[in-house]
Amino acid sequence: MWYSMIFNPFDKQIKTAILVCCFSLLALGSAHAAIDRIIVQSTTSTQNSGLFDFILPKFTSKTGISVNVVAVGTGQALKNGRNGDGDVLFVHAKAAEEKFIAEGYGIKRFDVMYNDFVLVGPSSDPAAIKGEKSIVAALQKLAKTGSVFASRGDDSGTNKKELQLWKAANISIADHSGSWYRETGSGMGATLNIAAGMDAYTLTDRATWLAFNNKRSLTIISEGDPLLFNQYGVILVNPKKHPHINAKAGQIFIDWLVGKEGQSAIAAYKLKGKQLFFPNARQ
Repeated sequence: MWYSMIFNPFDKQIKTAILVCCFSLLALGSAHAAIDRIIVQSTTSTQNSGLFDFILPKFTSKTGISVNVVAVGTGQALKNGRNGDGDVLFVHAKAAEEKFIAEGYGIKRFDVMYNDFVLVGPSSDPAAIKGEKSIVAALQKLAKTGSVFASRGDDSGTNKKELQLWKAANISIADHSGSWYRETGSGMGATLNIAAGMDAYTLTDRATWLAFNNKRSLTIISEGDPLLFNQYGVILVNPKKHPHINAKAGQIFIDWLVGKEGQSAIAAYKLKGKQLFFPNARQ
């Protein structure tokens, strides 16, 4: 009792000091956590191909920044970015990306890497287009024969490219929707599964195609046309639009991706002995 009475006058000061220290540590911990974590709104191919599983641990090991990936179609990723639901966008629809920046939602766009799209279809090839180098000619033959085509129909980067190609082929797919032209409203993996089940043609990025295991009778029908080039870009979401954006860590991630280490990591990733993405950031 006497001990308590003697030191009691100081207890309040000691408790106050302890509380201040605790709150300070919590604040520092929260700030540290905020700096060390970012959300990347990304196209599905970078996730489904296994690329992120390969390169992100290297980035985190180098910087201490963890990356949470939200893998959606490019259109949805851009929408999420407009809503401030991510710090960085990693997508593949350049015109839409440039519009995103022009509207003030992004700071700057950087080329990161590229690969290509391929037209796949049943090995029986009812449209008789196997080996056709011109993707425009291939789609025209496909439409003329009324062979089933499965479209993602989800405003993804792949879907945007597909619609551009139909336009180049001077074919109004709206006139054929529900007949031979089928919209799945799904991601690339699900659309490939549907195409495999329906013996239908579809457009896919090569990385997802190589990683896809349920090919069944599907095979590459047309490839190699320059129109099938597939460029990926990375954008920091504008913190002036969304002040909560982790701009500092997001920019560190972008700098790493377009720098020597990130570009080397992208080039080193292979699946079944094949390189899936080719770095082309301008240093």
